[in-house]
Amino acid sequence: MSKFLHLAKKLRLAKKASQTRWAPFWAIPKAFGKGRRVHPGRLTVVKRNWRRTKTKA
Repeated sequence: MSKFLHLAKKLRLAKKASQTRWAPFWAIPKAFGKGRRVHPGRLTVVKRNWRRTKTKA
């Protein structure tokens, strides 16, 4: 990657990075119920890793 990143590309990459984060801790009981123990990654829609799958940003 070049030394200078255009702002548009930076914004696209920042959006992709935020899509792969786990859900917040309060979203789990809200979605699955209070007694259910579920990993926060299950509520994440986009499952992408920087090693596995590349983006076209």
